[in-house]
Amino acid sequence: MPVRRILVTHALPYANGALHLGHMVESVQTDIWVRFQRLRGNDCLFVCAEDCHGTPIMIRAQQDGITPEQLIATSAADHQRDYAGFAIGFDHFHSTHSEENRHYSYELYHALARRGAIARRTIEQAYDEQAGMFLPDRFVRGTCPRCGTPDQYGDSCESCGATYSPADLKDAVSTLTGTKPVLRSSEHLFFQLGQFEQDLREWLANNNLQPAVRAKLDEWFEAGLKDWDISRDAPYFGFEIPDAPGKYFYVWFDAPIGYIGSFAALAAKRGLDFDAYWKAGATTELHHFIGKDISYFHTLFWPAVLHGAGYRRPTGVHVHGFLTVDGQKMSKSRGTFITAQRYLELLPADPLRYYFAAKLGNGLDDIDLNLGDFTARVNSDVVGKLVNIASRCAPFIERAGGELADALPDPALYQQFTAAADGIAALFENRDYAGAIREIMQLADRANQYVDQQKPWVLAKDPAKLDEARSVATEAINLFRVLMTWLAPVLPGIAAKAEGWLGAGTLSHWDGTGEPLLGIAIGKYPQLATRLDPVVVKQLVATPPAPAAAPSAAAKVAAKPAQDKPVEKSVIGIDDFAKLDLRAAKVLAAARVEGSDKLLQLTLDLGAEQRNVFSGIAASYAPEQLVGRFVVMIANLAPRKMRFGVSEGMVLCASGPKEGGEGVFLLDVDAGVQPGMKIS
Repeated sequence: MPVRRILVTHALPYANGALHLGHMVESVQTDIWVRFQRLRGNDCLFVCAEDCHGTPIMIRAQQDGITPEQLIATSAADHQRDYAGFAIGFDHFHSTHSEENRHYSYELYHALARRGAIARRTIEQAYDEQAGMFLPDRFVRGTCPRCGTPDQYGDSCESCGATYSPADLKDAVSTLTGTKPVLRSSEHLFFQLGQFEQDLREWLANNNLQPAVRAKLDEWFEAGLKDWDISRDAPYFGFEIPDAPGKYFYVWFDAPIGYIGSFAALAAKRGLDFDAYWKAGATTELHHFIGKDISYFHTLFWPAVLHGAGYRRPTGVHVHGFLTVDGQKMSKSRGTFITAQRYLELLPADPLRYYFAAKLGNGLDDIDLNLGDFTARVNSDVVGKLVNIASRCAPFIERAGGELADALPDPALYQQFTAAADGIAALFENRDYAGAIREIMQLADRANQYVDQQKPWVLAKDPAKLDEARSVATEAINLFRVLMTWLAPVLPGIAAKAEGWLGAGTLSHWDGTGEPLLGIAIGKYPQLATRLDPVVVKQLVATPPAPAAAPSAAAKVAAKPAQDKPVEKSVIGIDDFAKLDLRAAKVLAAARVEGSDKLLQLTLDLGAEQRNVFSGIAASYAPEQLVGRFVVMIANLAPRKMRFGVSEGMVLCASGPKEGGEGVFLLDVDAGVQPGMKIS
C-alpha cells in the first residue's frame, strides 16, 4: 500500500479563555486519527495555532491592563500545557498573530482582489455610542428574526442555524454596555461568495461529507450564497488591510489562514515542500476536524477563498457534535463547565480519551459525558477487560524467568484476532471510533474467556505443568499485544507503558502483530492502569467549598475539649455498614512484597474483572497457601496508592489467639460460591 501524505488540522483555540472538555472532544478525535494514520505507516502531519485576533481579545486585554500580545502569549502557553496533558501530538503549534499568517493573509487577499472577488460598499452597522466603537456581530445579542429564540448572537442563531446581520435582530442590545446599538454607515470589503457557487458544487460532489452537513449545505445553496463581510473598523486587534487604511481583516478571514501559516512555519523548520501541500493541484491530503457550529465557514467560505486564490481545497472536512455533561449543556452555574486543567488535576488523560472514543461515531450527534457511566465503563473495559489480560498472566511469565514461550498453544485463536485488523482499521479510517471500540472489546472478552478456560493458576500448582502455564500466559499476552496495538492511538499513555514492558517497537506498526512475540524476555509487569475512584470523578463537577472564616479566640476556647472528659468513640449506623459491597473473590496469584515483612500482593478474581490488593497477612499465610482459595473482600473501597503500588480493595480478616501470640485469619466463604458473588 503506497504511503499517503496527509496534513491534518482542527479548529484553532481562541486566545480568550481556558480550554474545556468540549474542546478536548475535537482534539482527542483528531489526535486519534493522526496517531492511527502514523501507525498505518502514513506520513501524517498535524498543525494548529492560537487564534489571536478580534475585538474580544482587544477588550479582554484592556480589562486586564495588559497588551493583546501579552494576553495571547499567556493563553497560548496555557492551551499548549493542556493539550500536552491530553497527549495531543501536534507537529507544530503556531499563532495567527505571526508574520507567516500576515504574509499569507495578504497573499490570498491580493489574489482574490485581482480575480475581482472583493467588492466595496457602504453598509449600516451596529454602533455602541457609549463605548465609542462599531460592534462585532458577537457583541450584539437579541431575538432571532427567523425562529424567535431570545438571547442570540448578532450573526447566527444557535437554535435554528439562521445567519443574519445584527440589524436584523429584534430587541438588540450591546453586550459591552447593555445599551441599544444605533446604526452608522461605514465602507466595508466583501468576499463575493456567489461567484464560486458552481465551483463549490463540483467540489462538494467529490467530497465525502457527512449526510447532515450536506443537507445543511443544500439549504444554504437554496437560500442563495451571500457576500461575506471580511473587514472591520478600527479600533480592532488584527492585520490592517493593505489597501484600506483603518480597516482590518475580520478574524474569520485570517483565522483559517492560520492553518497555512502554521504549516509554513513547520515547512521552514523541516524543509518541506509548501506547494505540494497547499497550492492547486497538490497530491497530498488535507483534512479539517471541526465542530458543527463552524461548518458554514469551513465548507463554503474557506474552500471558496482557497480556490479563488489558487490554493488547493480540503480533501475532507469532518464535523462533530457538542459535549454535554450529565445530560446538560456545560454551564459554570451548574458546575458542569469542566476545564481541561481541572480534569488533569484529578485524573489521567487516557480514561477520558477512551470514553470519548467509545462514544464518537462518524456523525454530528452530541455526546454526553455521564460521570457514572464514565467511571463504570473505564473500570470495566480498560481495567477489567483490557489490562486484566496482561495483569493476570504476567506472574506466570515472571515465575518462568521472564521469558515468553517458544510457541503458541492456540495459533488459530491468535490468527482470529489478527484477521480483524483490516475491519477495525476501516472503522478508524472512517472515524467510527465507537464501532472500533466495540469490536476490540468483544475480542478482549474472548481473550479473557481463553484465560478463564485454560486456568494457568491451576496449572502452575503442578511443577510439571509450569511450562504449560507459561504457554497459556504467552498466548494471552500476545492477544493483549494485538488489542493494545489497535488501541495505541486511543490510549497513548497505557501503550507507552505496555511497550516498556513488552519491548520497544512492539506496538509501533498496525501490521506488526502478524507474527507473535515468542521466546523473548519481557520486563517486569508495570501497573498499566488503575480503577477510577467515583469519589474523585464526582469532584469534576463539585463546587469548591468557600474558605471558612478564621475562628475567634472565644470560639477556639469553646471548641477545646475538656481535659476531664473521655474522648467519645465514633459510631456508625446500619445504613453506613450497608454501603460496604462485600464480594467473594478467588485468589489467582499471591506473592511476597519486596521491602515489606507484612504485605502479600494478591491477584483476586471477581468474575468480571481482576483486582490487585495488598494485604498485611504475610505473617500468617505463605503465598502458596492462598492460590485457589476464596476470600471476602470489600469491592467498593476506593483505590489506595501505596509505596509498592495501588491496592484496589481489601480482604477481610479476623484476629484471634494463635500459638506464639495473636494471629490473623482470612474469613472463610461458604462452599459453592463463584467469583464476584455478593456476600450478605
